[in-house]
Amino acid sequence: MLKKLSLANTDLNVSQLCLGTNMFGTAQLLDKAGEILETFLAGGGNFIDTAHSYGDWIPGIPNAASERTLGELLKGKPRAGYVLATKGCEFDYRKGDYAPRVTPDHLAADLAGSLELLGVGFIDLYWLHRDDQSRPVKDIVDALIGHQQAGRIRHFGCSNWSVDRILEAQQYAASLGHGGFVACQPMWGLAEPNRAAMMTYAPGGYYEDGYQVLHQAGMTMVPYSGQSRGIFSKLATSTTKEAISPDVAALYYHDANLRKVDALKAIAIRLGASVNDIVLAYLTSQPLATVPIIGCSSLAQLRESIAACAIRLDAEELRQLREA
Repeated sequence: MLKKLSLANTDLNVSQLCLGTNMFGTAQLLDKAGEILETFLAGGGNFIDTAHSYGDWIPGIPNAASERTLGELLKGKPRAGYVLATKGCEFDYRKGDYAPRVTPDHLAADLAGSLELLGVGFIDLYWLHRDDQSRPVKDIVDALIGHQQAGRIRHFGCSNWSVDRILEAQQYAASLGHGGFVACQPMWGLAEPNRAAMMTYAPGGYYEDGYQVLHQAGMTMVPYSGQSRGIFSKLATSTTKEAISPDVAALYYHDANLRKVDALKAIAIRLGASVNDIVLAYLTSQPLATVPIIGCSSLAQLRESIAACAIRLDAEELRQLREA
């Protein structure tokens, strides 16, 4: 069973893992998505992450497919039984122009749409999905605080924001006597991404590129791609680069990650765990508050991830993996 932890500077108690639902309504239609959600809840999970834009890059389906599907699945469930996070201010994938949409008006429209589709009166943790560094941070922080005061969101965080912009936002919020962002969603896992490939396949900030200062200051990290798209399970079985999907290979198939395989396998054997278990435990064992977002394509994968949270790596094992 997943344990709960208090999200710093909030009144939220969240599970050790956050269920990512970006495939709900697309690769995972209602029945399969429902099985995944119920299995997560039965395993002690309560923290669920979606976004108003999820699914919009796929032609021929209704907009906000993930939120639509999740809203159907949450009908009739006690509101206190789950902690709901969603994101707004992402690109409009239907237009395809990748124009920034980080304004108070875009925020209000996206949030209103999320509340309607999810069928709830408030969002527990509302993420800004994107930033627009050409605009003053004051405007968007003021808008977030306004929605919080109106009861539409309880707390807010950010994804794909640079460290400098987050610090600027926090400084401005502090000048108002407000705590600002309570959490950050960076890309982070044991596998180090190729930075150039990141800009193509996963544009945003990578934790090891400076986000530690935010973590050390008390901001909870809720990383995505925490299992590094399964790259280490492939490397551990000597899968060739050509047999790995091109996007995963571009991101992760390089010497820095190849060097970690022996250390990973040794720890996995010693603890009687799988390589993927240790990859996830690398994040759940961090000394600072870290709640990985997990995706799964099967119930077996989800159950394995839940069970892996019983593994606690010590400081030496974390060092060995980090420095391998």
